[in-house]
Amino acid sequence: MYARVVRFTDVDPDRLAERLADVESSGGPPVDIPAKGLQILHDPDQRTSVVIQLFETADDMATAEAALDAMDPSDTPGTRASIDRCEIKGELGPS
Repeated sequence: MYARVVRFTDVDPDRLAERLADVESSGGPPVDIPAKGLQILHDPDQRTSVVIQLFETADDMATAEAALDAMDPSDTPGTRASIDRCEIKGELGPS
């Protein structure tokens, strides 16, 4: 499993709420983004957000990259500060 982790700064809480509503109403990712999961974290005190997009394979993550990088900045919750592309090496959770 792979994760694309994007950090945003200057996140407007109202804009984030709009984007969350869009994501929830869409019923899933666009066809050109073969994501298997999505997590959106928000720190209102720092006005930051972290978006974690999960992919089955590195190829799926690479396929999604062009569409995600081409997003209009007005479609994001804030200013994109960094992008990490990671292979998930371990995961802990409730048993």
